[in-house]
This record gives sequence, C-alpha cells and structure tokens, in this order.
Amino acid sequence: IISNVDKKTKPNEHPVLLCNYTDVYRNSFIQADMDFMNATATEREIAKCSLKEGDVIITKDSEKYDDIGVPALMRENVPNLVCGYHLVILRPLISEIDGAYLFYALSARQAQLQFHSYANGMTRFGLRKGDIGLVEIPLPPLPAQRAIARILGAFDDKIALNAKMNATLEAMARALFQAWFVNFEPVRAKQSGRWRPGQTLPGMPAALYDLFPAELTPTELGDIPAGWGIGAFGDIVSESLDKEKPFESPDAVFNHFSLPAYNAGKIPTQDKGSTIKSVRTIVKPDTVLLSRLNPQIPRVWLVDVAEDERAICSTEFMVLSAKAPFRRNYIYFLGQTTHFHTQIKSLVTGTIHQRARVHEILRIQTLLPDASVLKAFDELVSDFTARALNCKRESLALAAMRDTLLPKLLSGEVRVE
Repeated sequence: IISNVDKKTKPNEHPVLLCNYTDVYRNSFIQADMDFMNATATEREIAKCSLKEGDVIITKDSEKYDDIGVPALMRENVPNLVCGYHLVILRPLISEIDGAYLFYALSARQAQLQFHSYANGMTRFGLRKGDIGLVEIPLPPLPAQRAIARILGAFDDKIALNAKMNATLEAMARALFQAWFVNFEPVRAKQSGRWRPGQTLPGMPAALYDLFPAELTPTELGDIPAGWGIGAFGDIVSESLDKEKPFESPDAVFNHFSLPAYNAGKIPTQDKGSTIKSVRTIVKPDTVLLSRLNPQIPRVWLVDVAEDERAICSTEFMVLSAKAPFRRNYIYFLGQTTHFHTQIKSLVTGTIHQRARVHEILRIQTLLPDASVLKAFDELVSDFTARALNCKRESLALAAMRDTLLPKLLSGEVRVE
C-alpha cells in the first residue's frame, strides 16, 4: 500500500496522527509512546493508510540508491495513526507470514541489497510498487517464523530497555546540573532562610550545602552565586585538532562517530577505512563531541572510547576535553542547557547548512563555579553517566549478536530449536 498522505493540515479533513518518513527511518519499531505529528487526512486516505499491528513500513524514496527500503514494524495498534508520504505499508497475509518475521527478513543484508538494486532515479531514487514485490526472502513454516522473530525480538527488547535506563540516568544527572548551575537552588535556599547550617534538606546533605555561598550577585550573565566567576567557554575546554585519513588504511575498522549515527540513537558505526572518503577528526578517550552544524538541533555526545580504539568523527564535531578543575560531565551537561544552545544558534552563518565558527563558540560566556562544587557534582553524577555508558556498551554487543544471528536464522544455518 503506497501512501500519499502529506504533512499538511487541511480544512474539511479528519485529524490524524501521522507516522512520517523519519519515524520509520530512525526507529525499528513503531509504538504508542512515540511523538507523532498531527496532520489531517480524507476518509479514503484513512481507510487505505491506517496502520495496524503487524504491518511493516518501508521507506520508498531516498537521495541515495543504497539508503532505501528501510523497514520498521508496527509492534502495537496505535489509534488514529496513518502512514505518511514516501512510505509503503506491507501488510502480511497472516496465513503465510508473520509480521515480525517479515520485518527481520527485510532488515537482512540479502533483502536490502535487492531493494538497492531495484532503486530507480538519478538525483533521487525510488522504489516502484512492482519491484518491491520482486524482493525474495526465505519463507520457513509459520511456527519457525514466529520462533525466529521471538529470538531476535528478545535482543531488541533488551536494547530498548537499556535505552530507557540510559535516558533515566541522564535525566537525573541533567536535573542536578540544572538545580546547581542554572537555577542555583542551594544558594537560593540559603538566601531565603529555607536552610540553616548543619541542616539536611531532601536530596541535599548538609555537607553539600556548605559548599555553596549564601547569596547571589548581579553580573552580565544575570544573578550568579557570590564568589563564582565568568569566563569564556575556551577557558574550560580545549579542542583536539588531530586528524585521521581513514582511506589510507582501507582494511582498518574505525569506531565512527558521525551525525547520522548520532541521529540514529547516538551509537557509532563500525566502518572500514575504504568506505570513508574524507579526512576525519580523531576522537580521544574522556572527550565530549559538540556539533557546530545546524545548531538548531543540539548534538552533544558523551563518547565511550578506549585508549586502543581507532575512533574518528565528522569534522562538523568539535572534540572537547575539560580543563581542570572542570571535568567532562560538566561540559556534557553544560552543552545541553538552553542558554548555551541559544548562544550557539546566535552564531550561525550560512543558509541551507548553517554552522557556528569554532573560535566564536570558544568565546561564549560561561559560568566558572567554585572548584569544590565542581568536584562534588562530578562525584555525584559519575555513577549515573558510567552506568549509562555501560548500557550503551551492552546494547552494542547485543546488536552485534543479533545481527550475526539474523542471517544464520533466516538461512537455517542456526535452527531455532
């Protein structure tokens, strides 16, 4: 079923939730907790393009022939959800094929290569309806299909659980940063008399309160804790400029931190040097990546890199190390604040691809808290961020195991029993 439902809201049409191209491209599974776009559709479009549990949706168009036919599975019914433009709904005949199995079969390299070979176009590529139907996949009996889908789905369930845990841990650390370094809650508690020396308030032992001053003072950044300073972003970070030419090591495998990898879940790809045609920046351990491209979309990446890894990133990322007494957790959460993000957006140049200049980013005014407060913050949040990185590390291993099993299960080389 080829969808022609666009993103526009039109009078005399019915309100719907729209599953659009990026929802499918960036997610393996479509489910109710996603943030769908509001749009409208006609009764005929709703009847034709409403999505059901078990449907597989694939991307129909792309700017590259080898970036087409990307599948996503409807894991549950979502009321009033309609498939958007540039997508195709594949509705399984339940007597022949299981929807989850179909999703995994189309995710396999063998099926993806077929989609790529059928892609038509010059500057933009598309799949014809008839060509989609020519793609061949293994078709074991239904019980085996369901067993294969259950095995592979267990990996994806654990990866999804890790992602939720990771989001929760980062949210806890971000809330603490906001309380201490943006809203100055401990200082305001002292200033207003809500705290007395030696008193422990919820979530804040007395020993930590003692680290904060008792009043705010006016500055060009607004009111800040007395005794804290103001400096430039370049006073608290240093930028690594070391470069790598991956194409000169064609057989080497690089841990590749790219903008598409960030957008797809902040999981770096494992790419051979032969596939990377331009110069990259070397990513060192204990650094933070900050994108200067299209900064209306904030991209700040706490990387997980070992000393012996060959890790690289797009030159659109700044590779930042913290200067003492600052530590990388502080840099990471500072980069996510509204004030810092607004400052970078104000520096952009260009039209289609807007960039902020590095030297101007390093001049952004920033707070210089007391060293003892910085140390206390890092000690509190290091456990959160370490556990979050462990979740990502485990998810990478699980994804590799799933991807290794996928073709073996589909071919019968590994039997489900």
